[in-house]
Amino acid sequence: MDKKETFIAAIKENEGFIFKIASVYTNNTDDKNDLVQEIIYQLWKSFDSFNQKSSLSTWMYRIALNVAIYQLKVSKKRVLTIPIDGQVLDYHENDNSTTEEKWQVFRQQIDNLNLLDKGIVMLYLDNKSYDEIAEIIGISPSNVGTKLSRIKEKLKTQIFKKQ
Repeated sequence: MDKKETFIAAIKENEGFIFKIASVYTNNTDDKNDLVQEIIYQLWKSFDSFNQKSSLSTWMYRIALNVAIYQLKVSKKRVLTIPIDGQVLDYHENDNSTTEEKWQVFRQQIDNLNLLDKGIVMLYLDNKSYDEIAEIIGISPSNVGTKLSRIKEKLKTQIFKKQ
């Protein structure tokens, strides 16, 4: 398999999280599509530098998150909240109205997190291990644990204030 075929296969295998990241870090469809294209472009540009010290998907996650955060900084958009819809996270499929209300409150609180914390939560909800999150974000696994603990405490405090 040549470089192009390998790259296309990697994109197809990991397109779910590329779209998820683009959805979390943008506010509308056009920006999301632009960000997806930029992520794929940067992945292609960097593909030769993949040194297999980590898994390909971990390496791609890291680049995708870095591109998303960089694009926000470059565009100088002030993002106060970024909607995360249920389809993006594939988090639940329950029609129970109480569960739906709780999910809406939870989503609203995630929307209020800073960009790094939102990325950590997204990876955590994607069932990534602390080691994988650390490698993607560029911090130590113990720092991931500390950050997640603080994020959870912050979310609990904010959610209980709402009730």
